[in-house]
Amino acid sequence: MIISVPATSANLGPGFDCLGLSLDFRNQFSITPSNFSSIQIIGEGEGLAKFLVDNMFVKIFKKTLLDFGIQGNEFRFLFKNKIPVSRGMGSSSAVIVGAISSAYHFAKKEIDKQSILNDALIYESHPDNITPAVYGGFNVCVVDRKKVYHLKQEIPQIFKAVMVVPNRSISTKYSRQTLPKRYSVSDSVFNISRSSMMSMAFAQGKWDVLTLASRDKFHQDRRMKQFPVLFAVQKIALANGALMSTLSGSGSSFFNMCYADDAQKLANIFEKKFSNFRVFVLGFDNQGVMIEEE
Repeated sequence: MIISVPATSANLGPGFDCLGLSLDFRNQFSITPSNFSSIQIIGEGEGLAKFLVDNMFVKIFKKTLLDFGIQGNEFRFLFKNKIPVSRGMGSSSAVIVGAISSAYHFAKKEIDKQSILNDALIYESHPDNITPAVYGGFNVCVVDRKKVYHLKQEIPQIFKAVMVVPNRSISTKYSRQTLPKRYSVSDSVFNISRSSMMSMAFAQGKWDVLTLASRDKFHQDRRMKQFPVLFAVQKIALANGALMSTLSGSGSSFFNMCYADDAQKLANIFEKKFSNFRVFVLGFDNQGVMIEEE
């Protein structure tokens, strides 16, 4: 079987741990029954021994099969990875969702996306990446009693994402340690108002308010100070047609949303200004995890 999972961008400025969307940029996982286990990686992560020796996909896939009462099988795993590793584009969420979905399919269980999402929460406690990885689109996510509740809005294809991917990572674990344990009432109201407005903007198609709605006082500036060039990325994006420009997850990638007609121009500016960074012009994904071939 072949299952694919899209890249994601989470937080989206003020939506810390609760807003995320899906990008049309997929990791593809191919699994074939075999007489012995083997792992081959093509693309991102290729040649890194740690992904061959202690592979998260394989561990979660076999653990989920064991939960279904299936054990003792061997497989040939082929991973074709497009999503940059440790750059805030949901590479870990793609692995988690892909592994669980693959186990469901192999066990001949219905691909119940809600169950897959709740199972994914075991491995990723923040739902803002795993939810769009499962469902696609723009998502508002809430966790209550070990269950994810979400509302999805499809993203029109008149938009593109211009992703700027720096040549270094920002550790999610370390960057969380730089965040305060408490926030002021004024900062909290600031973020609640912006994240609420962003949700309504996606629901009602009020795209002109996205620049205002994507401002944040919880995490972005603190994380970007670890890599100050990101402030320049955001400034250039907003000055050249981006409707919103936000740190993707905990970084270091930057997510920029614009009309499709403006995307290549913005990408060209980024490529000229930041020649050592990668720049991707991507569509938005409204499907989430998919079975591509059986």
